[in-house]
Amino acid sequence: MPLSVGDSAPNFTAKDTNGNTVFLASYVGKPVVIYFYPKDDTPGCTKEACSFRDNYAQYLNKGVTVFGVSMDDEASHQKFTEKFNLPFPLLVDTDGALTKAFDVDGGGYSKRVTYVIDGSGKISQVYTTVKTDTHATDILAEMTS
Repeated sequence: MPLSVGDSAPNFTAKDTNGNTVFLASYVGKPVVIYFYPKDDTPGCTKEACSFRDNYAQYLNKGVTVFGVSMDDEASHQKFTEKFNLPFPLLVDTDGALTKAFDVDGGGYSKRVTYVIDGSGKISQVYTTVKTDTHATDILAEMTS
C-alpha cells in the first residue's frame, strides 16, 4: 500500500538526470510533487512526463518542485529527458530504495503513484489512479481548489 495523506515523506538522497545529488530535506518550506512511473520512454510514462512538461510553468509559478522517479539508470533518464525536452529532473532509483521507501514497489519497477508533499514534509495528496495524459493538470486543479 502506498503511503497515506498525513504521513511524513521519507527523507531521501538520490542522483538526478544529470548526476546531481538531490536531498528532500533541502525542500523544507516548499511543496514537492514526486511522481513514480514504471519505465522511461514507454507510451503511458511518456504521456505522463509530457503532461508535467506542458504544465511545468504553472508548477513553477506556484513554487512547486516536480520530480519523476523510475528504476531506470541515469543514461536512460538522460535520453528520455532529451527526447521529450523534460524541464524537471528525473531521480535515479536503480536499487529501488526510493520505490521501497515510498511503498510503490511493483516487483522490479515503480508503480504509477504520485505524492504531493507539503512544505512541512508531510504527504498532502496521494494519487494511485492516474490518467497519464491529464495527470499534471488534475493535480494543479486540486491545488487551486
